[in-house]
Amino acid sequence: MLPVNGDDIIPRRLILLRGGAKIEIIPAVDLRQGRCVRLYQGDYAQETVFSEDPVGMALRWQSLGAPRLHVVDLDGAAGGELLNLDIITEIASAALIPVQVGGGIRRLSLVKRLLKCGVDRVILGTAAAEDPELVREACRSFGQSIVVSIDARDGYLATHGWRQDTEIKALEFAQSMLKLGVKRFIYTDINRDGTLTEPNFSAIFELVSLLGRPVIASGGISSLNHLKMLKQLGVEGAIVGKALYTKSINLKQALDIIS
Repeated sequence: MLPVNGDDIIPRRLILLRGGAKIEIIPAVDLRQGRCVRLYQGDYAQETVFSEDPVGMALRWQSLGAPRLHVVDLDGAAGGELLNLDIITEIASAALIPVQVGGGIRRLSLVKRLLKCGVDRVILGTAAAEDPELVREACRSFGQSIVVSIDARDGYLATHGWRQDTEIKALEFAQSMLKLGVKRFIYTDINRDGTLTEPNFSAIFELVSLLGRPVIASGGISSLNHLKMLKQLGVEGAIVGKALYTKSINLKQALDIIS
């Protein structure tokens, strides 16, 4: 039986009804000042550099069987303008697997540019919270290539590289995005991101149940059991970062067992 800890109490019967679907295990490649890094709870002052060669790191995850890559421009997320575009373009060109990209994408022209250079999915976070019409137009023009990121701290949306808290409830925001045509979401619990604790299973379960759309989970994933639980909850994918870089999770083993 899979463990459920603390306040993450989810009806076991509902979990069993959801189980069985495949889940993508998606390595994260977070870019800051041209390097591959991980942050602790999104704090730019608590950074660990894992590689000076993010393109090489992306290709390493591909060689181990990753079905997709999750690339985030942390500089762009904080500053509002994509600042690692050359590296992102190089990753998208070199990779033989789909690449999804987020961080500082707040103009439709940039969405078009990324898709044109080979990016498979573009992730909107701050732009989605502040410019719903951009989301509507992006979904109308690019359909499944648009993903909205729900970055939550204590149940409320955070924007601008997670540095700015809002009074927008994460679940209400997600519902508003459905009306604009969004067909896929990424959910991150900021307080758990980079902590190697555990995902916010109850929030993920609630979101999956509410939306009826593909949800990719992120934040706190640090064991095979966590991936098994997320699969049972019915998420489409799990973004794994620090656990891969610290070898808490072996990607090849996880792919063999979970996906």
